[in-house]
Amino acid sequence: MLTIIGGGPAGLIAAETLLAAGQSVTLYDAMPSVGRKFLIAGNGGLNLTHAEPYAEFVSRYGKRAAQLQPYLDQFTPTDLRNWVHDFGIDTFVGTSQRVFPAEMKAGPLLSAWKKRLTAQGLITKTRQRWLGWNAAGNLRFETPKDEICVASAATVLALGGASWPQTGATGDWAATLADKGVALAPFQPANCGFDVAWSPHFKTKFAGVPIKSVALSAQHFQRRGEFVMTETGIEGSLIYAAAAGLRDAISADGSVTIHLDLAPDFDLQTVQSKLGKRGSKSISSYLAKALGLSKVKINLLYEVGDKTQFTDVAYFATLIKDLPLTLTAPRPIREAISTAGGVSFEALTPDLMLTALPGTFCAGEMLDWEAPTGGYLLTACFATGKAAAQGVLDWLAAQAKIDT
Repeated sequence: MLTIIGGGPAGLIAAETLLAAGQSVTLYDAMPSVGRKFLIAGNGGLNLTHAEPYAEFVSRYGKRAAQLQPYLDQFTPTDLRNWVHDFGIDTFVGTSQRVFPAEMKAGPLLSAWKKRLTAQGLITKTRQRWLGWNAAGNLRFETPKDEICVASAATVLALGGASWPQTGATGDWAATLADKGVALAPFQPANCGFDVAWSPHFKTKFAGVPIKSVALSAQHFQRRGEFVMTETGIEGSLIYAAAAGLRDAISADGSVTIHLDLAPDFDLQTVQSKLGKRGSKSISSYLAKALGLSKVKINLLYEVGDKTQFTDVAYFATLIKDLPLTLTAPRPIREAISTAGGVSFEALTPDLMLTALPGTFCAGEMLDWEAPTGGYLLTACFATGKAAAQGVLDWLAAQAKIDT
């Protein structure tokens, strides 16, 4: 009997891979049902993967792109789409090149997947929290009634990171592995918002308001997109794309300043020219008409800029094209979409087996990698889940040769 611990996408695809190879598999999960974070990820439309050129896709994994590429090569974004199609569910590519199921929902896919896994013979045991190993090397689980111990020929750990603890991803497994000598990187928030010291007026009026068509520059990052104002600062897809670098800069220096171009469709000279023609019109009405600036952009200028210099066309134009915004801290891990940190790749064989614990493999978000939103997180969870399962099969085959 083989054991999967964790019922997210990485654990479920690992189970499917092992079952397809004729193995008997039991999956354990601490929550009342599997796939809970998968369902939450689909609340706004399940972003399965991304349709950009593959080399660009792989580059989104940043510092861990080289480690993840072998697994992504074996289960590409196209493979993931084809896997979804096998359930009779169509996918489409959105305007941002993100890939979604036709119904934009996670529920139908997860339901069909669980039904297929059950038909293949998967045994699923929920409300069973993994506690580690006993002295004999058997797996320990806390159940609603008592503690049980389970012998397993091999195990895949797919326990998630440390964000969204309400879905079961608490990261409390890290101490258990550390006690076994497994090298871990500390958890950090990824795809997270950041704190900004807003005035009471600004955060009261604009919390929850999106700011669209803006270009963000920070360190080596530059991209156009949109994000959302919050009571504590900023968050959203454009911020998530830059989050790793922003977080690391704050860790090193205590804060980081990003630069926003609020009128990316116009160059500085054009903005200066338009401002020079304002005449007697109010600044707010003129900015809205001449430059198409929204109320939130206009109020952001007042929030950050020196209002005594707003009559200076050069100053005001420069502020519109290069508005500095200081970020003081990333939001807490529990609020982040995902986490960096976890099991170091240096603690694993190329087959994703822990060198300190032969026969135990790791997959998904519990590994030390991160990527922005856009389908990258889900794709890598699938790819590493399949790779870990294949590692189990290869390890079992090698063990069988040794025994004979």
